Amino acid sequence: MNYLDFEKPVADLEQKIEELKKLTLGDESAVAPEIEKLKERAVGLRESIFNNLTRWQRVQLARHPDRPYTLDYIDKFVDHFMELHGDRYFGDDKAIVGGLGTIDNQSVMIIGQQKGRDTKQRQYRNFGMPAPEGYRKALRMMKLAEKFNIPVVTLLDTPGAFPGLEAEERGQAEAIARNLREMAVLRVPIVTVVIGEGASGGALGIGMGNEVYMMENTWYSVISPESCSSILWKTWDYKEKAASALKLTAIDLLELKVIDGIIPEPIGGAHRDHNGASEALKKQIVESLNRLKKLSPEKLVDQRIEKYSKMGEWNDTSVTKKKK
Repeated sequence: MNYLDFEKPVADLEQKIEELKKLTLGDESAVAPEIEKLKERAVGLRESIFNNLTRWQRVQLARHPDRPYTLDYIDKFVDHFMELHGDRYFGDDKAIVGGLGTIDNQSVMIIGQQKGRDTKQRQYRNFGMPAPEGYRKALRMMKLAEKFNIPVVTLLDTPGAFPGLEAEERGQAEAIARNLREMAVLRVPIVTVVIGEGASGGALGIGMGNEVYMMENTWYSVISPESCSSILWKTWDYKEKAASALKLTAIDLLELKVIDGIIPEPIGGAHRDHNGASEALKKQIVESLNRLKKLSPEKLVDQRIEKYSKMGEWNDTSVTKKKK
């Protein structure tokens, strides 16, 4: 188990528990009461820590290397999954995965960004940063879903769209912009969930949904805390301050009415209990699909456009001259 810095007190307790178990040589009866006390203390300490997380700590949890990724969730609750490949223009971007499957006997087109567990996988998936062909592949799948009246589910988990020169040469900005335009008028339900990092247009490129949710320990923002700190203070040293100012957590975005709800995670984060996190995610997706599939295609489009048109607050500072 990989522990983050703020989890060290819990890690120390769990290490003591393991040491006591080893001392018993398989017979834990002699120290069972002590082990039970330590377990209770660990649970209480974990709850105390995770009920008072800072924004930067939630960013760290969203990036935890053991956190479930898109393919992990698909493996847990999507039946008969058939992955689709290629954008029919350039190639097959491995940073975006998607295909047809069923969730509780409901056909879905599920699409998401995919990171890697080790160095080889991370290079293969380009660290979850899609190129233009990834967004075009996603759009091809969405249009296919629309053709057969199949709902779309998108899972967001990316540090951003790939910023390389070759991506710009192949039209990165155009690919994301086109996805936004086409998703706005897609005539089937779209349910979007941030399952990890939701950075900038890289996430939004597959994230325009009728209903948008965030898992409890994730973040969603126009820029990462490190990049924000680098722009404002010319150094990454103020990333924690930047995270606080950006208001990028699920709680913040629910208050700002950017998202529709928060999906709770097991105490300690989704990385500690993949099954529990998967059940919570599946439950929300099923509830949303059952609600949205009752709407007509026209109503789905109108609801989606109205949803995004209402975002943001502004003040009219124009001065009206008084008549003399």
